[in-house]
Amino acid sequence: MTTFTPVEALLGGSLIGIAAVALMAVHGRVAGMTGILTGAILPKGDWDWRVAFLVGAIAAPGVITLLTGVALPLQADLPSWAIILGGLLVGIGVTFGGGCTSGHGVCGIARLSRRSTVATATFMAATLVTVFVIRHVLGGF
Repeated sequence: MTTFTPVEALLGGSLIGIAAVALMAVHGRVAGMTGILTGAILPKGDWDWRVAFLVGAIAAPGVITLLTGVALPLQADLPSWAIILGGLLVGIGVTFGGGCTSGHGVCGIARLSRRSTVATATFMAATLVTVFVIRHVLGGF
C-alpha cells in the first residue's frame, strides 16, 4: 500500500529541483545520479563535487533524523534477490537509455529535450507495466 504524502513530496521535489539548478549554475552539469556516480568511480578531473553530491544524497536521511528526531523508514518488503535483480535491470536500462530518471526526467525535461521526454515516458511506461505484472499477474511478493 502506498501512502499519499503531498507535503513531503512537494518539499522533496523542490529540494531536488534546487539541487539540479544549483549544479547546472555552478558546474554546468546535469544532476543525473548515474553520470555523477560513474564520474566518481572513474574520475576525469571533476571528482570532488561528484563525491560531495553523492555523500550529501546518502547522508541526507541521517541529517533529517538528527534534526527532527524521527527516523525515516528505509525498508523494502521484497526478497534480496528481487532487489539485486531490479538493480541490475536498472543498470542495464540506464546504459541503453543513455542516462537515468534524474538526468532525463528532472533535468532533461526541464531543458525541453525531446530525447529526455521520450526516455522518461519509456521509463514510466515500463514501470507501470512492471508493477501491474508483479502485483496483478504474479500476485506480488
